[in-house]
Amino acid sequence: MFFFRQSQKSGLSPQEAIAGAKAGELVVIDVRDRGELAMTGKAEGALHLPLMRLRDMADPRHPDFCGGIGPDTRIACYCASGGRSGQAVMILKQLGYEDAHNIGGLGHWVQAGGKVEKA
Repeated sequence: MFFFRQSQKSGLSPQEAIAGAKAGELVVIDVRDRGELAMTGKAEGALHLPLMRLRDMADPRHPDFCGGIGPDTRIACYCASGGRSGQAVMILKQLGYEDAHNIGGLGHWVQAGGKVEKA
């Protein structure tokens, strides 16, 4: 028998993430794969760091580091429903990003009034 744990959003609502992104106070990260972005677009201004590459792209010591973020950056992660973004927050915290939050899925962003742009 399998039990699926419902992902928990953490400490930051999608509405707060939208306001923080507009004010330049946080960075939004989309952790979905490239195909998902092509189909739906991404949150306006979001960085695309796929979950499978996140550990490398968010590590300032790695050659594939994306830049634009650092351990003191406030981060809001999302995916399709909140599961992968929860994993992303755990990875970021392992890398020293203390202010990383799971805001759920792209649908939560849109429901809160966030804009979507073509990827």
